[in-house]
Amino acid sequence: MSAHISATEGSVLPPPNLAIELINVRKNFGKTEIIRGANLHITQGQRHALIGPNGAGKSTLFNLISGRFPLDSGDILLNGTSIAGSKPHQINRRGLSRSFQITNIFHRLSVFENVRCALLWSLGYGYSFWHRLNGLKDVNERAEKVLEEIGLQARRNIEAGLLSYAEQRALEIGITIAGGAEVILLDEPTAGMSRSEAEAAVELIRKVTIGKTLLMVEHDMNVIFDLADRVAVLVYGEIIACDTPDAIRSNQQVQQAYLGSAAQSENSV
Repeated sequence: MSAHISATEGSVLPPPNLAIELINVRKNFGKTEIIRGANLHITQGQRHALIGPNGAGKSTLFNLISGRFPLDSGDILLNGTSIAGSKPHQINRRGLSRSFQITNIFHRLSVFENVRCALLWSLGYGYSFWHRLNGLKDVNERAEKVLEEIGLQARRNIEAGLLSYAEQRALEIGITIAGGAEVILLDEPTAGMSRSEAEAAVELIRKVTIGKTLLMVEHDMNVIFDLADRVAVLVYGEIIACDTPDAIRSNQQVQQAYLGSAAQSENSV
């Protein structure tokens, strides 16, 4: 990426440090073209929302970025290095972690054990039969800190499957951030929540992503305009706009393609 000019000073500024770059990304399923040359630049430390109508390809794009699906063409860069062709665990070890649209936890393990499992590899513990988990002081201390961050310390010994839906989503966010990834992908983090639950989730996401890069798929316009620094709009497999929430709200092309009256009412889509 080339340097750019400061409008206020006329000086040449270095390009921003990019956490994620999508370069002419394409993905087909059979003869059906799902992602059609998507381009997107996400600056380190920003919170981005990815929106678009049902069938636009949002989940497919998430799966391409996280390595669950291979690219057909184009490239994806993580902190300036290509991750095209990398496996999900390899991408995770390079600092990207994601949650899923459907809650993905170990229901029969305790809340604490769920978080601890997420920490093991990041703290240097691979598959081992001779380490007793209760004796891993660094893992257990970090797990306690994560539980405190997500507000589930009082529920640490409860089986995860017995948590409320909103608590399970909070636990999944905890699992996502536990390994210390600097780039976080959240897939519909407030789906199925009441308004008060969604507001609490937004505050949690805002807190745990301070200093990190966030890309989230979300349908609730209130959440998007409250949390995101920038919003990218995906329509029929192409990014048609990427701008600040206010600019997206007033963008005629976006209104026609997706937001419609929601741009004014800010109701959930």
